[in-house]
Amino acid sequence: MNRVIVVLMATLLVSAQSVQAGVTVGSKAFPESWILSEALARTLRSEGVARVEHRHNLGGTEIVAQALQSGAVDVYPEYTGTIQEVLLHRSGAAAGGANADSMRADVARLGLGMSDPIGFNDGYAIAMPESVAARLGIRTISDLGRHPDLRLGLTHEFLGRADGYPGLARHYGLRMRHVLGIQHELAYTALASGRIDGTDIYTTDAQIARLGLRVLEDDRGFFPRYDAVWLYRLDLPGREPRALLAIRSLTGRISEKQMIRANARVVLDGISYEAAADSLLAEVRPATGPVRPGEREGVAWSIARNTVRHLELVLLALLAAIAIGIPLGIAAAGSPRLGGAILLVTGVLQTIPSLALLAVLIPLLGIGFRPALAALFLYSLLPIVRNTVVGLSTLPASLKDAAESLPLSPWARLTRIRLPMASPAILAGVQTSAVICVGSATLAALVGAGGLGEPILSGIQLRQTHLILEGAAPAAALALLAQKGFDLLERVAVPRGLRRPEESTYGDHDA
Repeated sequence: MNRVIVVLMATLLVSAQSVQAGVTVGSKAFPESWILSEALARTLRSEGVARVEHRHNLGGTEIVAQALQSGAVDVYPEYTGTIQEVLLHRSGAAAGGANADSMRADVARLGLGMSDPIGFNDGYAIAMPESVAARLGIRTISDLGRHPDLRLGLTHEFLGRADGYPGLARHYGLRMRHVLGIQHELAYTALASGRIDGTDIYTTDAQIARLGLRVLEDDRGFFPRYDAVWLYRLDLPGREPRALLAIRSLTGRISEKQMIRANARVVLDGISYEAAADSLLAEVRPATGPVRPGEREGVAWSIARNTVRHLELVLLALLAAIAIGIPLGIAAAGSPRLGGAILLVTGVLQTIPSLALLAVLIPLLGIGFRPALAALFLYSLLPIVRNTVVGLSTLPASLKDAAESLPLSPWARLTRIRLPMASPAILAGVQTSAVICVGSATLAALVGAGGLGEPILSGIQLRQTHLILEGAAPAAALALLAQKGFDLLERVAVPRGLRRPEESTYGDHDA
């Protein structure tokens, strides 16, 4: 059995690894970043660069910046204000006094290069529905101070950054009583339904005009400029000189109006970000000739592709957890002191928030399949270890005495008597881990591993329910199939006298 597991793990791991791209372009989890990065990827290909890959939806700034510094990504679009705050850890006067040359020198110490501005400023701002702002006479951020009961729904990144709400509140003396964290695109739905009164926005967001929002004047000059630039690894020009040419061809060329139009094509018109990148390139590089229109792949093919990747992640993580978790459980059952330590460590691993764990794994494993697989493996250990301990520790004393009296080696007693008797509990733990894996694997998309989380993230960003369902429905179906599949497996693999009663279960299914 161990040999079968090892062969399956090796086969899946080899088949799941994609060929290392010559240039890997990253993008954050919002449409403007997708469009810019896809435009660069297509420009790189037009310059003759082989094996260009665009890894989109890589979460927030911390994740994609770590991917760049670790070498998992070669280039991505960033904003000068974010570079100052997140990468260089400067804010306030220190950030405002920095010029482009000093910023380049500072990011160079991190092994990174920074291009000239792409051509537009996409800064933070606070916006409210025009009707609410007009009724209350609010034109500036200072005016918010007179209305502390207004409900603000702010993005989690904005809430956590010194150049976001914490600094804004100190700068303006705001004492808002109702501030909650909310995903960026969901904030627009909340504004439209009247559930919140204001939110943070990007100044190139196409939703400003669509929803009739009033952008409040930053009358005390808190927000710095967020000029869009390209951040790239300093070793990139040496590895691929044409990459720097492609980056320079997309600097100083894209205006704020052009970026707003490109965003609107995706967010409002529902076209793919690939097609929006094509349209943007046609505007800013007309000399390149006709542009091949980008088309979204078919729904059936997209679901099939994402489901296969999802299954690869789940199956390989589960096999690894079985191969390591059962021996750990056997060791834990044989020694109370060791068992306490093993259960403590595996329990702590499962309590680590998934995003935090992925962020920690990126510098070690890069982005893509490997960090997602490692995270799923760690989350799958506890149910298998715990149920193995439970199964071996709750065997009847009479059975243990009978086994000891037989002329069998300790290994034979374990494999021929104790493990078969504990198999219902162990199988229940594996079943729990499988269901956990299926659900948790949707977060793999945040590190560019693909799977059914990819359409879910895109659907949330674009407020398109059909995209969310393309990922959520197959994931729910896989979880149900996993549960039913293990029920059938128990009927086949476990002797009738050892099967669990239908109404009882083993292990911690809420882990």
